Amino acid sequence: MIFGIEFGNRFKHNYYFWKKITIKTLFNLKTMNYSTLKKTVALSLVSLVGVGVANAQTTETTSSTTTSAKVFGGAGQYNTWSIGINVGATSPKLATGGSSDFNGNSVNLGYGLDVKKQLAHSFSLQLNVRGGKVQGTANNAAGYVTDGISGNNYVKFSTDFWQGAISGEVNVATVDYLRRKNAINFLVNAGAGLVSYKPTVYGANTPGFPTTTQATWPDRVSELVIPVGVGVKFRLSDAIGFKLGYTENFIDGDNFDGVHKGYPTKDRYSYGYAGLDFTLGSKSKPNLEWVNPVAMMYDELYDEALRKEVEALKGRVTNVENAVNDLKKDSDGDGVADQFDKCPNTPAGTVVDGAGCAIVFPKPDTTAAAPAAAAYSNIQFEFDSSVLRTSSYPVLDATSADLRSSGAKVELDGFASSEGTAAHNMVLSRDRANSVKTYLVNSGVDAKKIKVKAYGETHPIADNSTEEGRVLNRRVQFKR
Repeated sequence: MIFGIEFGNRFKHNYYFWKKITIKTLFNLKTMNYSTLKKTVALSLVSLVGVGVANAQTTETTSSTTTSAKVFGGAGQYNTWSIGINVGATSPKLATGGSSDFNGNSVNLGYGLDVKKQLAHSFSLQLNVRGGKVQGTANNAAGYVTDGISGNNYVKFSTDFWQGAISGEVNVATVDYLRRKNAINFLVNAGAGLVSYKPTVYGANTPGFPTTTQATWPDRVSELVIPVGVGVKFRLSDAIGFKLGYTENFIDGDNFDGVHKGYPTKDRYSYGYAGLDFTLGSKSKPNLEWVNPVAMMYDELYDEALRKEVEALKGRVTNVENAVNDLKKDSDGDGVADQFDKCPNTPAGTVVDGAGCAIVFPKPDTTAAAPAAAAYSNIQFEFDSSVLRTSSYPVLDATSADLRSSGAKVELDGFASSEGTAAHNMVLSRDRANSVKTYLVNSGVDAKKIKVKAYGETHPIADNSTEEGRVLNRRVQFKR
Protein backbone atom coordinates (compact mmCIF):
# COMPACT_ATOMS: atom_id res chain seq x y z
CA MET A 1 0.00 0.00 0.00
CA ILE A 2 2.84 2.41 0.95
CA PHE A 3 4.68 1.47 -2.25
CA GLY A 4 1.54 2.19 -4.31
CA ILE A 5 1.08 5.63 -2.75
CA GLU A 6 4.76 6.49 -3.25
CA PHE A 7 4.55 5.26 -6.87
CA GLY A 8 1.57 7.52 -7.55
CA ASN A 9 3.17 10.55 -5.89
CA ARG A 10 6.44 10.14 -7.77
CA PHE A 11 4.66 9.91 -11.11
CA LYS A 12 2.54 12.91 -10.30
CA HIS A 13 5.54 15.08 -9.34
CA ASN A 14 7.43 14.01 -12.45
CA TYR A 15 4.48 14.37 -14.83
CA TYR A 16 5.97 17.13 -17.01
CA PHE A 17 9.31 15.30 -17.19
CA TRP A 18 7.63 12.16 -18.51
CA LYS A 19 5.51 14.17 -20.99
CA LYS A 20 8.63 15.84 -22.38
CA ILE A 21 10.51 12.54 -22.70
CA THR A 22 7.52 10.76 -24.31
CA ILE A 23 6.85 13.44 -26.95
CA LYS A 24 10.53 13.70 -27.78
CA THR A 25 10.72 9.95 -28.18
CA LEU A 26 7.69 9.79 -30.47
CA PHE A 27 9.06 12.51 -32.74
CA ASN A 28 12.22 10.45 -33.20
CA LEU A 29 10.26 7.46 -34.49
CA LYS A 30 11.41 8.10 -38.05
CA THR A 31 14.99 7.05 -37.18
CA MET A 32 13.98 3.71 -35.59
CA ASN A 33 13.29 0.30 -37.02
CA TYR A 34 9.93 -1.39 -36.44
CA SER A 35 11.00 -3.50 -33.45
CA THR A 36 12.56 -0.55 -31.65
CA LEU A 37 9.48 1.51 -32.47
CA LYS A 38 7.13 -0.95 -30.79
CA LYS A 39 9.24 -1.05 -27.64
CA THR A 40 9.51 2.72 -27.46
CA VAL A 41 5.80 3.35 -27.97
CA ALA A 42 4.92 0.67 -25.41
CA LEU A 43 7.28 2.17 -22.81
CA SER A 44 5.96 5.67 -23.44
CA LEU A 45 2.33 4.60 -23.15
CA VAL A 46 2.96 2.65 -19.94
CA SER A 47 4.60 5.75 -18.48
CA LEU A 48 1.69 8.00 -19.39
CA VAL A 49 -0.88 5.50 -18.15
CA GLY A 50 1.00 5.30 -14.85
CA VAL A 51 0.92 9.07 -14.54
CA GLY A 52 -2.79 9.10 -15.40
CA VAL A 53 -3.78 6.44 -12.89
CA ALA A 54 -1.73 7.99 -10.11
CA ASN A 55 -3.06 11.46 -10.76
CA ALA A 56 -6.67 10.23 -11.08
CA GLN A 57 -6.40 8.44 -7.74
CA THR A 58 -4.97 11.50 -6.02
CA THR A 59 -7.60 13.77 -7.55
CA GLU A 60 -10.39 11.44 -6.47
CA THR A 61 -9.28 11.49 -2.84
CA THR A 62 -8.50 15.20 -2.59
CA SER A 63 -11.23 16.83 -4.69
CA SER A 64 -14.57 17.88 -3.29
CA THR A 65 -17.35 15.31 -3.46
CA THR A 66 -19.97 17.89 -4.38
CA THR A 67 -20.46 20.39 -7.18
CA SER A 68 -22.60 23.47 -7.63
CA ALA A 69 -23.81 22.21 -11.01
CA LYS A 70 -27.42 21.00 -11.25
CA VAL A 71 -28.88 18.22 -13.37
CA PHE A 72 -31.16 20.58 -15.29
CA GLY A 73 -29.04 23.71 -14.85
CA GLY A 74 -28.03 24.02 -18.52
CA ALA A 75 -24.71 23.83 -20.36
CA GLY A 76 -23.59 27.24 -19.08
CA GLN A 77 -22.55 25.73 -15.73
CA TYR A 78 -19.87 23.54 -17.40
CA ASN A 79 -16.70 23.90 -19.44
CA THR A 80 -17.54 22.39 -22.84
CA TRP A 81 -14.58 23.34 -25.09
CA SER A 82 -11.23 21.58 -25.18
CA ILE A 83 -8.17 21.24 -27.41
CA GLY A 84 -6.00 18.16 -27.79
CA ILE A 85 -2.68 17.13 -29.30
CA ASN A 86 -1.60 13.62 -30.20
CA VAL A 87 1.21 11.65 -31.83
CA GLY A 88 1.30 8.07 -32.98
CA ALA A 89 1.93 5.59 -35.74
CA THR A 90 0.40 5.22 -39.22
CA SER A 91 0.07 2.03 -41.25
CA PRO A 92 -1.43 1.02 -44.61
CA LYS A 93 -3.05 -1.98 -42.92
CA LEU A 94 -6.21 -2.05 -40.79
CA ALA A 95 -6.89 -3.96 -37.59
CA THR A 96 -10.23 -5.06 -39.05
CA GLY A 97 -8.46 -6.75 -41.98
CA GLY A 98 -8.89 -6.44 -45.72
CA SER A 99 -6.32 -6.35 -48.49
CA SER A 100 -4.36 -3.33 -49.71
CA ASP A 101 -2.16 -2.69 -52.73
CA PHE A 102 0.98 -2.91 -50.59
CA ASN A 103 0.48 -5.69 -48.03
CA GLY A 104 3.82 -5.21 -46.31
CA ASN A 105 3.28 -3.32 -43.06
CA SER A 106 5.46 -0.27 -42.48
CA VAL A 107 4.82 1.88 -39.41
CA ASN A 108 5.51 5.60 -39.65
CA LEU A 109 4.94 8.84 -37.76
CA GLY A 110 1.60 10.63 -37.51
CA TYR A 111 0.43 13.59 -35.45
CA GLY A 112 -2.77 15.52 -34.89
CA LEU A 113 -4.71 18.36 -33.32
CA ASP A 114 -8.33 18.14 -32.04
CA VAL A 115 -10.78 20.92 -31.16
CA LYS A 116 -13.82 19.56 -29.31
CA LYS A 117 -17.24 20.87 -28.25
CA GLN A 118 -18.89 18.69 -25.59
CA LEU A 119 -22.65 18.80 -26.23
CA ALA A 120 -23.59 16.31 -23.50
CA HIS A 121 -21.74 14.22 -20.94
CA SER A 122 -21.78 11.34 -23.44
CA PHE A 123 -21.49 13.09 -26.83
CA SER A 124 -19.22 15.65 -28.50
CA LEU A 125 -18.48 17.15 -31.93
CA GLN A 126 -14.82 17.46 -32.95
CA LEU A 127 -12.62 19.04 -35.59
CA ASN A 128 -9.76 16.58 -36.16
CA VAL A 129 -6.63 17.63 -38.04
CA ARG A 130 -4.13 14.90 -38.90
CA GLY A 131 -0.76 14.89 -40.67
CA GLY A 132 2.23 12.67 -41.27
CA LYS A 133 3.45 9.96 -43.58
CA VAL A 134 2.12 6.54 -44.59
CA GLN A 135 4.48 3.94 -46.06
CA GLY A 136 4.03 0.41 -47.35
CA THR A 137 5.99 -2.32 -49.14
CA ALA A 138 5.11 -5.10 -51.57
CA ASN A 139 4.86 -8.32 -49.61
CA ASN A 140 3.96 -10.92 -52.21
CA ALA A 141 5.59 -13.67 -54.25
CA ALA A 142 6.51 -11.30 -57.11
CA GLY A 143 8.12 -8.81 -54.77
CA TYR A 144 6.45 -5.85 -56.46
CA VAL A 145 3.07 -4.28 -57.23
CA THR A 146 2.01 -3.53 -60.82
CA ASP A 147 0.15 -0.31 -61.59
CA GLY A 148 -3.08 -1.12 -63.41
CA ILE A 149 -2.81 1.96 -65.68
CA SER A 150 0.92 2.55 -66.39
CA GLY A 151 2.02 -1.09 -66.09
CA ASN A 152 5.05 -0.07 -63.98
CA ASN A 153 6.17 -2.25 -61.08
CA TYR A 154 6.78 -0.80 -57.61
CA VAL A 155 8.31 -2.23 -54.45
CA LYS A 156 7.09 0.41 -51.97
CA PHE A 157 5.39 3.76 -51.59
CA SER A 158 5.61 6.76 -49.26
CA THR A 159 2.78 9.32 -49.00
CA ASP A 160 2.83 12.64 -47.15
CA PHE A 161 -0.69 13.76 -46.13
CA TRP A 162 -2.78 16.34 -44.33
CA GLN A 163 -6.34 15.55 -43.24
CA GLY A 164 -9.20 17.50 -41.70
CA ALA A 165 -12.54 16.00 -40.60
CA ILE A 166 -15.61 16.71 -38.51
CA SER A 167 -16.58 13.75 -36.32
CA GLY A 168 -18.97 12.86 -33.55
CA GLU A 169 -17.71 10.99 -30.51
CA VAL A 170 -19.88 8.96 -28.13
CA ASN A 171 -18.96 7.83 -24.63
CA VAL A 172 -20.31 4.26 -24.77
CA ALA A 173 -19.14 3.02 -21.35
CA THR A 174 -17.22 3.88 -18.22
CA VAL A 175 -15.74 1.81 -15.43
CA ASP A 176 -16.43 4.50 -12.84
CA TYR A 177 -20.20 4.64 -12.41
CA LEU A 178 -19.73 4.30 -8.64
CA ARG A 179 -17.47 7.36 -8.46
CA ARG A 180 -18.65 10.93 -8.25
CA LYS A 181 -16.64 11.72 -11.37
CA ASN A 182 -15.83 9.39 -14.24
CA ALA A 183 -12.12 8.60 -14.50
CA ILE A 184 -11.98 6.25 -17.51
CA ASN A 185 -14.30 6.56 -20.54
CA PHE A 186 -14.55 4.26 -23.56
CA LEU A 187 -15.25 6.08 -26.82
CA VAL A 188 -16.33 5.49 -30.42
CA ASN A 189 -16.23 8.10 -33.16
CA ALA A 190 -16.98 8.56 -36.84
CA GLY A 191 -17.02 11.47 -39.26
CA ALA A 192 -16.18 12.79 -42.70
CA GLY A 193 -13.61 15.17 -44.12
CA LEU A 194 -10.98 15.86 -46.74
CA VAL A 195 -7.49 14.36 -47.09
CA SER A 196 -4.77 16.03 -49.18
CA TYR A 197 -1.79 13.88 -50.12
CA LYS A 198 1.23 13.50 -52.41
CA PRO A 199 2.50 9.93 -52.99
CA THR A 200 5.96 8.74 -54.00
CA VAL A 201 6.50 5.26 -55.51
CA TYR A 202 9.75 3.30 -55.82
CA GLY A 203 10.45 1.13 -58.90
CA ALA A 204 11.12 -2.61 -58.92
CA ASN A 205 14.23 -4.24 -60.33
CA THR A 206 12.77 -4.55 -63.81
CA PRO A 207 14.14 -3.46 -67.21
CA GLY A 208 13.82 0.27 -67.65
CA PHE A 209 12.70 0.87 -64.07
CA PRO A 210 15.32 -0.25 -61.51
CA THR A 211 14.82 -0.26 -57.74
CA THR A 212 16.67 3.00 -57.29
CA THR A 213 14.11 4.87 -59.42
CA GLN A 214 11.41 6.83 -57.62
CA ALA A 215 8.52 8.92 -58.92
CA THR A 216 6.68 11.61 -56.97
CA TRP A 217 3.31 12.84 -58.12
CA PRO A 218 3.68 16.42 -59.37
CA ASP A 219 0.52 17.73 -57.71
CA ARG A 220 -1.27 17.07 -54.45
CA VAL A 221 -4.50 15.07 -54.59
CA SER A 222 -7.58 15.78 -52.44
CA GLU A 223 -10.23 13.16 -51.73
CA LEU A 224 -13.12 12.50 -49.38
CA VAL A 225 -12.11 10.52 -46.28
CA ILE A 226 -14.26 8.70 -43.72
CA PRO A 227 -12.53 8.21 -40.32
CA VAL A 228 -13.97 5.61 -37.92
CA GLY A 229 -12.31 4.94 -34.59
CA VAL A 230 -12.31 3.88 -30.96
CA GLY A 231 -10.51 5.16 -27.91
CA VAL A 232 -10.12 5.15 -24.16
CA LYS A 233 -9.61 8.30 -22.13
CA PHE A 234 -8.19 8.73 -18.62
CA ARG A 235 -9.01 11.75 -16.44
CA LEU A 236 -5.75 13.15 -15.05
CA SER A 237 -7.70 16.11 -13.69
CA ASP A 238 -10.78 18.12 -14.64
CA ALA A 239 -8.53 20.15 -16.95
CA ILE A 240 -6.34 17.41 -18.49
CA GLY A 241 -7.19 14.05 -20.03
CA PHE A 242 -4.94 11.36 -21.49
CA LYS A 243 -6.31 9.55 -24.53
CA LEU A 244 -5.36 6.40 -26.41
CA GLY A 245 -7.06 6.02 -29.79
CA TYR A 246 -7.14 4.07 -33.02
CA THR A 247 -8.72 5.31 -36.25
CA GLU A 248 -9.29 3.58 -39.59
CA ASN A 249 -9.46 6.06 -42.48
CA PHE A 250 -11.29 5.08 -45.68
CA ILE A 251 -10.34 7.20 -48.71
CA ASP A 252 -12.61 7.74 -51.72
CA GLY A 253 -9.81 7.07 -54.21
CA ASP A 254 -7.28 4.47 -55.36
CA ASN A 255 -4.18 6.62 -55.62
CA PHE A 256 -3.29 7.30 -51.97
CA ASP A 257 -0.43 4.76 -52.35
CA GLY A 258 0.47 6.06 -55.83
CA VAL A 259 -0.78 2.89 -57.55
CA HIS A 260 -4.01 2.11 -59.41
CA LYS A 261 -3.70 -1.60 -58.86
CA GLY A 262 -7.35 -2.68 -58.87
CA TYR A 263 -9.08 0.46 -60.08
CA PRO A 264 -11.64 1.52 -58.93
CA THR A 265 -10.77 -0.04 -55.54
CA LYS A 266 -10.28 2.34 -52.60
CA ASP A 267 -7.24 2.94 -50.39
CA ARG A 268 -7.17 3.26 -46.61
CA TYR A 269 -4.76 3.67 -43.72
CA SER A 270 -4.83 3.43 -39.92
CA TYR A 271 -3.59 5.74 -37.18
CA GLY A 272 -2.93 4.66 -33.59
CA TYR A 273 -2.08 7.47 -31.22
CA ALA A 274 -1.69 8.81 -27.70
CA GLY A 275 -2.41 12.36 -26.70
CA LEU A 276 -3.45 14.93 -24.13
CA ASP A 277 -6.69 16.95 -24.05
CA PHE A 278 -6.77 20.35 -22.32
CA THR A 279 -10.07 21.81 -21.11
CA LEU A 280 -10.74 25.46 -21.91
CA GLY A 281 -12.68 27.75 -19.60
CA SER A 282 -13.01 28.77 -15.96
CA LYS A 283 -11.36 26.64 -13.30
CA SER A 284 -14.48 27.04 -11.15
CA LYS A 285 -16.61 25.08 -13.64
CA PRO A 286 -16.52 21.27 -14.03
CA ASN A 287 -15.79 19.63 -17.37
CA LEU A 288 -19.02 18.29 -18.89
CA GLU A 289 -17.18 15.25 -20.27
CA TRP A 290 -16.48 13.88 -16.78
CA VAL A 291 -19.94 14.55 -15.35
CA ASN A 292 -21.71 11.70 -13.54
CA PRO A 293 -25.45 12.58 -13.76
CA VAL A 294 -26.40 9.83 -11.30
CA ALA A 295 -24.16 11.29 -8.59
CA MET A 296 -25.42 14.81 -9.33
CA MET A 297 -29.04 13.72 -9.04
CA TYR A 298 -28.25 11.95 -5.77
CA ASP A 299 -26.70 15.14 -4.36
CA GLU A 300 -29.69 17.22 -5.46
CA LEU A 301 -32.19 14.81 -3.91
CA TYR A 302 -30.28 14.81 -0.62
CA ASP A 303 -29.57 18.53 -0.57
CA GLU A 304 -30.58 19.78 2.88
CA ALA A 305 -32.31 22.94 1.65
CA LEU A 306 -34.24 20.97 -0.97
CA ARG A 307 -35.29 18.36 1.60
CA LYS A 308 -36.60 21.10 3.90
CA GLU A 309 -38.50 22.63 1.01
CA VAL A 310 -40.01 19.24 0.15
CA GLU A 311 -41.06 18.70 3.77
CA ALA A 312 -42.63 22.16 3.88
CA LEU A 313 -44.48 21.39 0.66
CA LYS A 314 -45.75 18.14 2.14
CA GLY A 315 -47.07 20.09 5.12
CA ARG A 316 -48.90 22.53 2.86
CA VAL A 317 -50.42 19.67 0.89
CA THR A 318 -51.59 18.04 4.13
CA ASN A 319 -53.22 21.29 5.22
CA VAL A 320 -55.06 21.56 1.91
CA GLU A 321 -56.23 17.95 2.15
CA ASN A 322 -57.50 18.53 5.70
CA ALA A 323 -59.32 21.68 4.59
CA VAL A 324 -60.97 19.79 1.72
CA ASN A 325 -62.02 17.00 4.10
CA ASP A 326 -63.50 19.60 6.46
CA LEU A 327 -65.44 21.12 3.59
CA LYS A 328 -66.90 17.72 2.70
CA LYS A 329 -67.77 16.75 6.29
CA ASP A 330 -71.56 16.46 6.85
CA SER A 331 -72.20 15.11 10.35
CA ASP A 332 -76.02 15.06 10.22
CA GLY A 333 -76.22 13.79 6.61
CA ASP A 334 -78.60 16.50 5.43
CA GLY A 335 -76.50 17.31 2.35
CA VAL A 336 -75.10 20.58 3.74
CA ALA A 337 -71.42 20.58 4.88
CA ASP A 338 -70.83 21.31 8.58
CA GLN A 339 -68.98 24.55 7.79
CA PHE A 340 -72.12 25.94 6.14
CA ASP A 341 -74.76 24.16 8.25
CA LYS A 342 -76.55 26.72 10.41
CA CYS A 343 -78.89 24.09 11.88
CA PRO A 344 -76.68 21.09 12.83
CA ASN A 345 -78.04 17.72 14.00
CA THR A 346 -81.29 17.85 11.99
CA PRO A 347 -83.15 14.51 12.13
CA ALA A 348 -82.57 12.07 9.30
CA GLY A 349 -84.92 12.56 6.36
CA THR A 350 -85.64 16.20 7.16
CA VAL A 351 -86.05 18.41 4.11
CA VAL A 352 -83.65 21.34 4.59
CA ASP A 353 -82.80 24.55 2.77
CA GLY A 354 -79.32 25.69 1.63
CA ALA A 355 -78.38 26.66 5.19
CA GLY A 356 -79.19 23.19 6.54
CA CYS A 357 -82.33 24.29 8.34
CA ALA A 358 -85.61 22.35 8.12
CA ILE A 359 -88.25 23.62 5.72
CA VAL A 360 -91.57 23.95 7.56
CA PHE A 361 -94.55 23.26 5.30
CA PRO A 362 -97.73 25.17 6.39
CA LYS A 363 -100.68 22.98 7.32
CA PRO A 364 -104.11 23.66 5.86
CA ASP A 365 -106.45 25.59 8.14
CA THR A 366 -109.39 23.29 8.87
CA THR A 367 -111.23 25.67 11.19
CA ALA A 368 -114.50 27.28 10.18
CA ALA A 369 -112.78 30.65 9.81
CA ALA A 370 -110.24 29.17 7.33
CA PRO A 371 -111.73 26.63 4.94
CA ALA A 372 -109.46 23.86 3.61
CA ALA A 373 -107.58 24.53 0.42
CA ALA A 374 -108.91 22.91 -2.73
CA ALA A 375 -106.65 20.20 -4.14
CA TYR A 376 -105.56 20.42 -7.79
CA SER A 377 -106.07 24.20 -7.95
CA ASN A 378 -103.73 26.11 -10.30
CA ILE A 379 -100.35 27.04 -8.83
CA GLN A 380 -99.40 30.65 -9.65
CA PHE A 381 -95.86 32.08 -10.03
CA GLU A 382 -94.16 35.48 -9.96
CA PHE A 383 -92.87 37.13 -13.16
CA ASP A 384 -90.00 35.18 -14.78
CA SER A 385 -89.74 32.88 -11.74
CA SER A 386 -90.15 29.17 -11.07
CA VAL A 387 -89.90 29.46 -7.27
CA LEU A 388 -93.00 28.26 -5.41
CA ARG A 389 -94.96 30.84 -3.40
CA THR A 390 -95.62 29.96 0.23
CA SER A 391 -99.30 30.62 -0.46
CA SER A 392 -99.27 27.60 -2.79
CA TYR A 393 -98.22 25.16 -0.03
CA PRO A 394 -101.78 24.43 1.23
CA VAL A 395 -102.99 23.46 -2.29
CA LEU A 396 -99.87 21.33 -2.84
CA ASP A 397 -100.25 19.59 0.52
CA ALA A 398 -103.91 18.82 -0.18
CA THR A 399 -103.02 17.53 -3.65
CA SER A 400 -100.20 15.41 -2.22
CA ALA A 401 -102.52 13.89 0.39
CA ASP A 402 -105.07 12.94 -2.27
CA LEU A 403 -102.48 11.43 -4.62
CA ARG A 404 -100.91 9.38 -1.83
CA SER A 405 -104.20 8.05 -0.61
CA SER A 406 -105.69 7.31 -4.04
CA GLY A 407 -102.48 6.23 -5.81
CA ALA A 408 -103.67 8.16 -8.87
CA LYS A 409 -101.44 9.53 -11.60
CA VAL A 410 -101.26 13.22 -12.44
CA GLU A 411 -99.90 15.40 -15.27
CA LEU A 412 -98.32 18.77 -14.46
CA ASP A 413 -98.71 21.28 -17.30
CA GLY A 414 -96.49 24.37 -17.10
CA PHE A 415 -97.36 27.72 -18.70
CA ALA A 416 -95.94 31.27 -18.98
CA SER A 417 -97.15 34.73 -19.91
CA SER A 418 -96.12 36.28 -23.24
CA GLU A 419 -93.22 38.46 -22.01
CA GLY A 420 -89.84 37.38 -23.39
CA THR A 421 -89.04 35.01 -26.24
CA ALA A 422 -91.02 31.86 -26.95
CA ALA A 423 -87.94 29.70 -26.34
CA HIS A 424 -87.30 31.30 -22.96
CA ASN A 425 -90.92 30.91 -21.94
CA MET A 426 -90.86 27.21 -22.91
CA VAL A 427 -87.93 26.59 -20.58
CA LEU A 428 -89.54 28.69 -17.83
CA SER A 429 -92.82 26.75 -18.03
CA ARG A 430 -90.97 23.42 -17.71
CA ASP A 431 -89.04 24.69 -14.69
CA ARG A 432 -92.34 25.70 -13.01
CA ALA A 433 -93.83 22.26 -13.56
CA ASN A 434 -90.68 20.62 -12.18
CA SER A 435 -90.81 22.82 -9.06
CA VAL A 436 -94.34 21.47 -8.35
CA LYS A 437 -93.16 17.92 -9.00
CA THR A 438 -90.21 18.31 -6.61
CA TYR A 439 -92.50 19.49 -3.85
CA LEU A 440 -94.93 16.59 -4.34
CA VAL A 441 -92.14 13.99 -4.46
CA ASN A 442 -90.54 15.42 -1.30
CA SER A 443 -93.91 15.12 0.42
CA GLY A 444 -94.18 11.41 -0.39
CA VAL A 445 -95.83 11.16 -3.83
CA ASP A 446 -94.34 8.47 -6.11
CA ALA A 447 -92.30 10.25 -8.80
CA LYS A 448 -93.29 7.59 -11.33
CA LYS A 449 -96.91 8.71 -11.09
CA ILE A 450 -96.10 12.31 -12.04
CA LYS A 451 -95.68 13.46 -15.65
CA VAL A 452 -94.38 16.91 -16.65
CA LYS A 453 -95.25 18.85 -19.80
CA ALA A 454 -94.29 22.39 -20.90
CA TYR A 455 -96.44 24.64 -23.08
CA GLY A 456 -94.64 27.99 -22.78
CA GLU A 457 -96.79 30.98 -23.62
CA THR A 458 -99.30 28.93 -25.60
CA HIS A 459 -102.83 28.13 -24.34
CA PRO A 460 -103.34 31.27 -22.24
CA ILE A 461 -106.40 31.36 -19.94
CA ALA A 462 -106.46 35.16 -19.79
CA ASP A 463 -105.58 38.18 -21.91
CA ASN A 464 -101.78 38.68 -22.09
CA SER A 465 -102.25 42.35 -22.96
CA THR A 466 -103.18 43.16 -19.31
CA GLU A 467 -101.17 42.57 -16.17
CA GLU A 468 -104.13 40.81 -14.53
CA GLY A 469 -104.30 38.37 -17.45
CA ARG A 470 -100.56 37.76 -17.48
CA VAL A 471 -100.61 36.95 -13.74
CA LEU A 472 -103.21 34.23 -14.36
CA ASN A 473 -101.19 32.78 -17.25
CA ARG A 474 -98.08 32.23 -15.06
CA ARG A 475 -99.28 28.87 -13.76
CA VAL A 476 -99.07 25.11 -13.43
CA GLN A 477 -102.25 23.12 -13.98
CA PHE A 478 -103.04 19.61 -12.73
CA LYS A 479 -104.43 17.18 -15.29
CA ARG A 480 -105.80 13.82 -14.06
